[in-house]
Amino acid sequence: MSTPHNNAKLEDIAKTVLMPGDPLRAKYIAETYLENPVCFNTVRNMFGYTGTYKGVRVTVMGSGMGMPSIGIYSYELFKFYNVENIIRIGSAGAYKENVKLFDVIVCDKAYSESNYAYVFNLYDKHTIEPSKLINSKIKEVSEDLNMPVKFGCVHSSDVFYHENSSFMEGVKENDCVCVEMESYALFANAKALNKNAACILTISDSLVTHQETTAEERQTSFNEMMKLALETAIRL
Repeated sequence: MSTPHNNAKLEDIAKTVLMPGDPLRAKYIAETYLENPVCFNTVRNMFGYTGTYKGVRVTVMGSGMGMPSIGIYSYELFKFYNVENIIRIGSAGAYKENVKLFDVIVCDKAYSESNYAYVFNLYDKHTIEPSKLINSKIKEVSEDLNMPVKFGCVHSSDVFYHENSSFMEGVKENDCVCVEMESYALFANAKALNKNAACILTISDSLVTHQETTAEERQTSFNEMMKLALETAIRL
């Protein structure tokens, strides 16, 4: 089988998928961490690979940027490829001074001003939670690895460049620790389809201190997040 955006066969994709936004990050993860990775998708250069990690089949596939993009890819994986779990692994901008570059953030709630969920299935709340199952596994793994992580509310924005600051009202009200552009839509899809989704982020820049990582660092240097996601995937 295939979809307009994915030329994989049903058996090509594992039950648990890691989803970085950048397809080149998916390629890096597959080539660095997976044993015998096989590329199953190149449509629109949205690379997807399946291999094994410590003997367990795991898939990694890019989602693209923004809620419409991850909305398409995650929906197809859940609906047409029988995927049960998706863990988004992405970059984020810090909203708080105590959140530093390369800190690992685990989303325990996503806030968005977006109407994605309402248009998708008439869900009318602007906050949505990830899977408690996956988040409990992430916490367990982080403790086993002695890896420091921060749990918090994440702002999923529809807009990267803003012309005014009115959006910050909801950010402050929900005490968001950082901003990204995908998790709210991923969680909405999972909720509607009775699947599991979570989001692990690495801080790539700070909206407080204005420090930032390079494009190459964002592609290849978020290894703690990648290891945390992979170790979680094999426990699901």
